[in-house]
Amino acid sequence: MDLVEARSRLAAEMERRGDWPERAPWIRAAVEAAPRDAFAPDRLWRWDGDGYAPVDRVVDEGAWVSLVYAGPDDAAVTQVVDGVPTSSLSCQAVVVDMLDSLLLEPGHRVLELGAGTGWNAALAARRAGPGNVVSVEIDPDLAEGARKALAAAGLDVSVAVGDGAAGRPSEQPWDRVISTYAVERVPWAWIAQARPGGRVVTPWGRLGHVALTVADDGRSASGWVQGLATFMPARGTPAERRFAEIRGDTAAGEERGVVRGLAPLCDDAHLLFALRVALPEVRVRAARDADGVNAWIHDGDSSWAVYSASAGHRTTLYQGGTRRLGDELETAWDRWIAAGGPGLYDHGMTVTPDTQYVWAHHPDTGPWWWPTTA
Repeated sequence: MDLVEARSRLAAEMERRGDWPERAPWIRAAVEAAPRDAFAPDRLWRWDGDGYAPVDRVVDEGAWVSLVYAGPDDAAVTQVVDGVPTSSLSCQAVVVDMLDSLLLEPGHRVLELGAGTGWNAALAARRAGPGNVVSVEIDPDLAEGARKALAAAGLDVSVAVGDGAAGRPSEQPWDRVISTYAVERVPWAWIAQARPGGRVVTPWGRLGHVALTVADDGRSASGWVQGLATFMPARGTPAERRFAEIRGDTAAGEERGVVRGLAPLCDDAHLLFALRVALPEVRVRAARDADGVNAWIHDGDSSWAVYSASAGHRTTLYQGGTRRLGDELETAWDRWIAAGGPGLYDHGMTVTPDTQYVWAHHPDTGPWWWPTTA
């Protein structure tokens, strides 16, 4: 498949799915003017079942094109360090969705945290105008690559090397702030450096992204969850421990039968988001087999739980460690049901200098009993 065909297919698939936002037609025009491949490095990385293997454009351009334009929800890994992906060309559907959430207008001054390949900054610059986009990238090599790609595209974007968590205080206030990597806690610097009424869009918790509007007094920012997707964390975030590592060879401290149907742990994105909010440090993985749904849960430290399905549609819960994670999960699940099962887009976030919390339905009336971790 050549580049022209690949671009056309991806654009058509996004059209079929309704991914191009009607209120922001400029985004599709920007993607056409600054396509993904113009910002993809000549070496990409593909998972081969055992690890990440390089895919070089000069060796196999077809394979390279297929990674760049795999699909609306597929990112292309652009950097691997010690076997772990550390940067990517984000999937097109999410890039488009986040830019739509930014409500970007011509003349807006935009601060981007995480230049990566430079593609997101390029799209923003097509809307904001020359000299209005500044991107901060912690990796000097990535920053240099982004500069070159942006210059080759004829775009006036400044790329600075630095820690995105600090923002860019020397050039505040910003009309718009956008992060291309996930944070557990939104840095207050991003809010403080945005003007009152400004907008801050960021992935949160590696699970979705939120769009926050800065209050008139500049002392808080609130807004709604905008979408559900997985994002890379900030550079330097410790790697998550695996379930097998946490359980080790320890025996369960408790086991009991389970009547509750576990299919929603596989299928219900709204429930999974609510559980992520209620138990931010807990990781849940579920899968079906011939006997039913199995789930593996851990807290990243020392506690774990397993829902094990067996013949006859019987499920047993095994729990170990200092916490009873199965009990905690079911309690959070029941509280979500009692609250009316608020969906992903019923949730929002409020950030102040000292606190950050997620609420459902309304920031003042809640319910907002689900605090995030510091």
